[in-house]
Amino acid sequence: MSLDADWRAGLDAVDARLIDEYQSGFPVTERPFDAVAADLAAETGADLTGADVLDRVRDLRERGVFRRFGAVLNPPVIGSSTLAAVRAPEDRFEAVAEAINAHPQVNHNYRRDHEWNMWFVVTAASREKRDAIIDDIETETGCEVLVLPMLTDYYIDLEFPVVNGDRFARESLSETAVSATRISEEARGDLTPLEAALLLEIQDGFPLSETPYRDVAAAVDDALGADGTAGVRDVLAAVERLRADGCIKRIGCVVNHVVTGFQNNCMVVWDVPDDELDARGEAVGSLPYVTLCYHRPRRPDQDWPYNLFTMIHGREAEAVDAKVDELAADHLPFDHERLYSTETLKQTGARYEDLLPGGS
Repeated sequence: MSLDADWRAGLDAVDARLIDEYQSGFPVTERPFDAVAADLAAETGADLTGADVLDRVRDLRERGVFRRFGAVLNPPVIGSSTLAAVRAPEDRFEAVAEAINAHPQVNHNYRRDHEWNMWFVVTAASREKRDAIIDDIETETGCEVLVLPMLTDYYIDLEFPVVNGDRFARESLSETAVSATRISEEARGDLTPLEAALLLEIQDGFPLSETPYRDVAAAVDDALGADGTAGVRDVLAAVERLRADGCIKRIGCVVNHVVTGFQNNCMVVWDVPDDELDARGEAVGSLPYVTLCYHRPRRPDQDWPYNLFTMIHGREAEAVDAKVDELAADHLPFDHERLYSTETLKQTGARYEDLLPGGS
């Protein structure tokens, strides 16, 4: 969809609620669209069936408003994930990006306006596999890799209303809830075969059908083979367990923020005194316009002194800049750098092909 087009054209009150209210909280039940139809009918007075809601989700997916429908997984909890960066020479930039993106475990890659100009995420089922991929990238590209695993999650949530005229994310909200969560670099070792097969099956989203969990159960049952069986009740129970454990962050319709106008984002890195880090991180994470806030390690040997990362998304570059100014003036009076995203090089879900025994 063209960013010049009015992506809201043709949307009604039901579509608006579906987009803004069902980025999470989609029912974990055999026929979830029926339950959503009942809720939307009560809210809007529209005569809706589950099939009607499914058709709307399909249409919004085809229009690009939704990236996908399904579970948003939590890479640092499921496996071993890290943010990484390279200083790609401009005359080899495309070749370096192609080499990095060729790894299926690289699920995000962006050009940013900085000396470290290419930023990507590597996620694997084990730290050993993750680090081996980084070693391969250094060999293949000839570029030193800056490795910055998440150490503390203060606030990470790209769920925010978009059917509005907000200049920056959550402009109309006053506060968000935060907590400091320490992150291990080690992968979970206690997934059951069913849970591992389930995560592999849903990593790209759920089927767009009236019975997505039943369809997932059939695929998982085939994948398990001699390792067990899976019915729809088993899958529903496993989804609930994985959500309670934090492996699944939310279930719903994943919005394409670029198509909906939030194409400006800035990653701001801060040099915060270590003894103030948690207090500052929690305070800043509670600000509604801060969409991501987390602690990553300093790398003094690579001239990287920053330990707190924040992200702000907006429709207007000037509005994003103004909120960064506000952060620096009112909340984080420390040295910082602004790394603006200027090009999306790759954007997919995290990949976990090596979760199961024998996986690559």
